[in-house]
Amino acid sequence: MNFEPAIPETKVLAIASHVGFRISLIDLADQYGLRWCMGESNNLNTLDCLEAGSDLTVKDTFSALLSSTQLICNFFEPTEAYAGNHTGYCQVRGTKASAQEIRDIYDGLCQSYLTDFDMLLSGYSPNAETVQAVGVIARDLRFRSTNKPGSFFWVLDPVMGDQGRLYVNEDVVPAYKSILREADLILPNQFEAEYIYLPPPISLLPSQSLTCSMKSRTLSGIPIHSLPSLATAISTLHTTYLIPHIIVTSIRLTPSNPTLSIIGSTFRPSNHTPRLFKVDVPALPCFFSGTGDMFAALMVVRLREACLEAGVTDRKSWVSEDDVAATELPLAKATEKVLASMQMVLEKTMQARDRELAGLTEGGKGMSSSSGVEVGDDGEGNRRYLAETKAAEVRVVRNVRDLWCPEERYKACELQV
Repeated sequence: MNFEPAIPETKVLAIASHVGFRISLIDLADQYGLRWCMGESNNLNTLDCLEAGSDLTVKDTFSALLSSTQLICNFFEPTEAYAGNHTGYCQVRGTKASAQEIRDIYDGLCQSYLTDFDMLLSGYSPNAETVQAVGVIARDLRFRSTNKPGSFFWVLDPVMGDQGRLYVNEDVVPAYKSILREADLILPNQFEAEYIYLPPPISLLPSQSLTCSMKSRTLSGIPIHSLPSLATAISTLHTTYLIPHIIVTSIRLTPSNPTLSIIGSTFRPSNHTPRLFKVDVPALPCFFSGTGDMFAALMVVRLREACLEAGVTDRKSWVSEDDVAATELPLAKATEKVLASMQMVLEKTMQARDRELAGLTEGGKGMSSSSGVEVGDDGEGNRRYLAETKAAEVRVVRNVRDLWCPEERYKACELQV
């Protein structure tokens, strides 16, 4: 395969707990004939990637690290977390780094003058202390780039929950709000972008209030139930936190809608008003874990590529002039390519999943309890769930061409509300 890199050499610091199971990616590259993507030397340092924070997984390494390394981004990755599988299996064993360990690793980078990063990609953090540690690192990298506008860019994926519920500690939400102003691009899903607050019923006893109340304080404070309310939420994030770029993913305003919408905006630098665009993709009848990580990693590469083409990487936060239309924004162009790559990979993953599941029989491959899986009362149902989850692992490496050369499938349209 003779591909030209999508972008110039780019150094990315990635702090994301869903990305970073300690496997030699060089060995994986050799196995799949992908040595070309790793640079000339054969040591892991050519990847340059820091991954830290929580339950780290094999699949999410593929989804995020490989998504970017195939497109030539250099990541920095010391080893500080191990896990046997991702949390989509509903059971996981392993270890994770603490916020202090993340700070210590970064201090080590500083001591060795290894902080010349072009971009920061941050994702899932399990607690407020970890989020705050990421914020401190981001502020330091931002300070180091003060005299050179555009030389540092932070992509923040504020992973907090989905489908109406938080799956992080509740104190993570205000912690994220405290660092949003530092980010250049945020990637919340629909749930994370809105505000949901259901106070406990008055009849509850004081001792019951803490347990029974449902409080999900998310980013914008705006309930999203329509395109106008979504536009208001994005506008609020632009003006309240001065976030230049926003993409809201996984938008499905009605359960029966056969498409998923991704809506993004880059504010106008003169007044911070939004320039909204929308891209619709077919919803696939399959649940995949880690697609958010894959989206974020691909966005790092494609946004840098689009901003270089637009000539805005020497501007603060890579923001285009006021007169650039929503559909011509680098953010819109990047989103089109990212979604095309993802949809192609996920379609092929679903086909592979269907073939694998078709070959499963009761007590057969992938279903036997001899694997050591601990199951509950419904042992057969649990084994089936684990087999289905395994079958749906995203096939990134096998479909690397779709990362390099996606079809031109989708076009952003301006969102008028």
